[in-house]
Amino acid sequence: MGVEAGGRRRYDSLRRTTQALETRAEIARAARRLFVDQGWAATTVRDVAREAGVSVPTVYSVYGNKAGLTRALADAADLSADPSRQLTELEADETSPGRQLAAMAAFDRRLYERAGDVIALLREAGRTEPELATVYRDGRGRADETRRAVFSSWPEGTLRDGLDVPAAVDIYAGLCSIDVYTTLTVERGWSPDRVERWWSEALVRELLNGPGR
Repeated sequence: MGVEAGGRRRYDSLRRTTQALETRAEIARAARRLFVDQGWAATTVRDVAREAGVSVPTVYSVYGNKAGLTRALADAADLSADPSRQLTELEADETSPGRQLAAMAAFDRRLYERAGDVIALLREAGRTEPELATVYRDGRGRADETRRAVFSSWPEGTLRDGLDVPAAVDIYAGLCSIDVYTTLTVERGWSPDRVERWWSEALVRELLNGPGR
């Protein structure tokens, strides 16, 4: 009996941590459902608590406030696209600039496919909520930082003649945007796979000199 009790006590901390993570995840899922279905302005912290099956104080203790919930959703959106996978592919020794562009396009495809609703919500709500505009802007800024780091690492002459890194970042952002993804998948009936392939090919054509491809 003493051994069993000791074993239970040994895992109490792990159990509490697991339960806390499950609670955070359930609150985030509830917030995502409500924010997307009802809109940011119409959703209250009380609504989120009710949807998640927890108390209002629990929501505040986990995320601080309504804006904190949205920041959590933005972080979860980025994580859903598997940034560690992108980093591994970008850092592989045999990876050419063309393959790096394909890895970045694959990341954006995963991001928009799995969390496009959250990104669209942040952008739309940010038109009237300055704090949410900052969350959206920060997310786009992190994406630009990745592109700058990759493009700046290439040998001179890799980018197409007359193109510098800032312009290359702008072209990438214009091609691989949530608006382009939505237009092609929703309005034009393209599959996500087809969008990713086209992005990879178009980025090589637009950004790289012949030898860099």
